[in-house]
Amino acid sequence: MQYRKDRDGEKLSVLGYGCMRFSRKGSAVDLEKTEKEILRAVEHGVNYFDTAYIYPGSEQALGTIVERNGLRNRINIATKLPQYLITSASSIDKYFDEQLKRLKTDRIDYYLMHMLTDTEAWNKLCALGIREWIEKQKAAGRIRKIGFSYHGGTDMFLQILDAYDWDFCQIQYNYMDENSQAGRRGLKAAHAKGIPVIIMEGLRGGKLVNMLPEKARALIAADPKGRTAAELALRWLWDQKEVTCVLSGMNSEAMVEENCRIASDCRVGEFDENDRALIDGVRAAISASMRIMCTGCAYCMPCPKNVDIPAAFRCWNEMYTEKKSTGRHEYFQTVGLRLKSAFASQCIACGRCAKHCPQHLDIPAALRKADRELRPLPYRAASAVARKFIFRRKSRS
Repeated sequence: MQYRKDRDGEKLSVLGYGCMRFSRKGSAVDLEKTEKEILRAVEHGVNYFDTAYIYPGSEQALGTIVERNGLRNRINIATKLPQYLITSASSIDKYFDEQLKRLKTDRIDYYLMHMLTDTEAWNKLCALGIREWIEKQKAAGRIRKIGFSYHGGTDMFLQILDAYDWDFCQIQYNYMDENSQAGRRGLKAAHAKGIPVIIMEGLRGGKLVNMLPEKARALIAADPKGRTAAELALRWLWDQKEVTCVLSGMNSEAMVEENCRIASDCRVGEFDENDRALIDGVRAAISASMRIMCTGCAYCMPCPKNVDIPAAFRCWNEMYTEKKSTGRHEYFQTVGLRLKSAFASQCIACGRCAKHCPQHLDIPAALRKADRELRPLPYRAASAVARKFIFRRKSRS
């Protein structure tokens, strides 16, 4: 495992464990499977684990696994204050105390203001005394480092960067987002101030591995260095000295093994002109085929009308990265056969989802387009008949 230092000289593994996408059994985290994956990552030297208050079951699962395996002093725990839920000074303590309890710990190593998108959110917290609160928690040893995670434009990121003496920050960054959100300009600005940068969505929620169009897959398959899609994306990030740690939502031991292998020999400056040309080609192929740049983070959920927004966009993209029939069939299987309907056509354009979208997508407008393509009239009629038949049989049985 390679390590890079934070501003205090502490070593962070270049590969961090993103805990948003733990495997699940039904509605709960699959604790046994997740434990094996986390232990394997720690054995390989991963020492940064990132979770958040709103990741369902994640903090509790991580705390349980860390406690029963005696890992607390071997790893750094990062979690996030849900600033968008804060309504009073007392609620800051409420959420923080709950997080400590869930994580079964007396301290958070890296604590973030979750999903800042503009200075207004930070100013609101400041009005509630967040600056004084942070200093109090640091003095008590309950928080070691303070930072923020960001989804928004570059200019606003630079303002937030200057608004406080941050210990670190976290941004969405990958070869598809090089010039969006905080972007390369934001990355370099943070580095210039000596602020370590943690990267999230380095593989765009797996889209840069599992949903590549045929042309992009062919370009990667022809890579003379034999790199996988994941390896190419990760090495593109680690090639940059400004990147401190890259999070990966690993949910299989095979994924842990591969990512740790790559992280063991990555180097700054290893990309040459041919590598950059390959990235340019893959980027162009993806841009030409994707219908919507959704990462599947599910911050838009739950929908008050039960629309499965991430599923709709995933299947819509599959129509163009694979075949139209593939996306439509997947949508019918994963959404159309649910007892409680979750079709995109149920959207009433309330806009609640768009307010929480880190990508700033116009979700209601996109859902209308997705529904028209995923369920043209023949598919709409067939799914209605199939639902009626299947659920009538279930009710009889």
